[in-house]
Amino acid sequence: MGIYAIKMPDIGEGIAEVELVEWRVQPGDEVKEDQVVADVMTDKATVEIPSPVAGKVLELGGQPGELMAVGAELVRIEVAGEGNVKGSPPAVAAAQAAPAQAAPARAAGPAGLPPDRKDDLTQETPAAAPAPSAARPAALAADRPAGPRPPAATPPPQRAPGERPIASPAVRRRAWELGIELQFVHGSGPAGRIGHTDLDVYLASRGQPQQAVAAGLRRKHGEQQVPVIGLRRRIAQKMQEAKRRIPHFSYVEEVDVTELEALRAKLNERHGATRGKLTVLPFIARAVVLALQDFPQMNARFDDDAGVVTRHEPVHLGMATQTESGLMVPVLRHAEAMDLWTFASEVSRLAEATRSGKAARDELAGSTITITSLGPLGGIVTTPVINHPEVAIVGVNRIVERPVFQGDAIVKRKLMNLSSSFDHRVVDGMDAAQFVQAIRALLETPALLFLD
Repeated sequence: MGIYAIKMPDIGEGIAEVELVEWRVQPGDEVKEDQVVADVMTDKATVEIPSPVAGKVLELGGQPGELMAVGAELVRIEVAGEGNVKGSPPAVAAAQAAPAQAAPARAAGPAGLPPDRKDDLTQETPAAAPAPSAARPAALAADRPAGPRPPAATPPPQRAPGERPIASPAVRRRAWELGIELQFVHGSGPAGRIGHTDLDVYLASRGQPQQAVAAGLRRKHGEQQVPVIGLRRRIAQKMQEAKRRIPHFSYVEEVDVTELEALRAKLNERHGATRGKLTVLPFIARAVVLALQDFPQMNARFDDDAGVVTRHEPVHLGMATQTESGLMVPVLRHAEAMDLWTFASEVSRLAEATRSGKAARDELAGSTITITSLGPLGGIVTTPVINHPEVAIVGVNRIVERPVFQGDAIVKRKLMNLSSSFDHRVVDGMDAAQFVQAIRALLETPALLFLD
């Protein structure tokens, strides 16, 4: 038997370190050759790391969220025959078995505690208990007075300044562990002595009226710490970098999409069964592509370290997509060569691949301008964050029906806001406004979308 160490592979793209996102195995698991043992994340995508050998997992090399250098030891596996690490698997196995052997000694209860812990009478044993009162040692339970529980719908007790509440050391210790200040607890014992029952009542009510407690209207004091790792960390870093480096300004314009929606309904009625249904997004994408012909400064990436703006002739359109892990931006490459139905099919394909984690790395990078939409949750106005190092992003808000004056008549129209943000270092306010007005003109006269 030998030990085989799987090291972090060189994933390419000049990456020196990656983030460990998730373990697919644990110590003691049997793995097969080519079985995935871990997920790691680069700046662009999540990558699965397979095992080149079969064997038993002995040791993991890190925790989710850690950054690991290329070449660092990822996992050790016990294999048949020689491994690539000098050492004896039994030594590792003995180290892992030590905690398991020590566990039964702690299961004996207070009498079996180590010498330095025999005074810890509040230590619970692994044995299941039907209720908290049964799990508490008898030495503490004996201090509880018998009798009915006092009502919780009472204000804090009135005590003279400097008066010390009467309670046993065991009660004081439990109150300290629970974070309860005894001066706010009513005592039901002789001379107002506070017992464990009074602590239970205080915990149940936390000073609230009894009728509120009965209705389930209790105060909550819990909290949850959620580590920011994996894709969530990448999103946080990218958004922070974008807001730190780019002086954003936003421009919002209202667009009348009544005629556009009528055209979309007719196209879906005639071609929906054979070409697929069209949403409003392909029309907006087509309008952005056509408007960029007159405003090439929007289809650009700004290298602010080098002080160079690169304007791109092809339109690689980023489509902000929400996934279970967070926001990702798949890219429709060469959007200038797509018609409405190609837009629709590519958007659907990329969105599904991104949400299922199957999008290729080159499909998640290289966009030159981005569209973001919250669909029916689009709100009235948004202030989207630019997808750095791009210089513009077009945000789509929801469509609403509102009354509009047309001459002296009031008519019902379908209206939608476009909320767009721009990099003020390289895009002037006038240019941004004219760019959005060009998009608006195309959407309000949808026949123009079919002309180059």
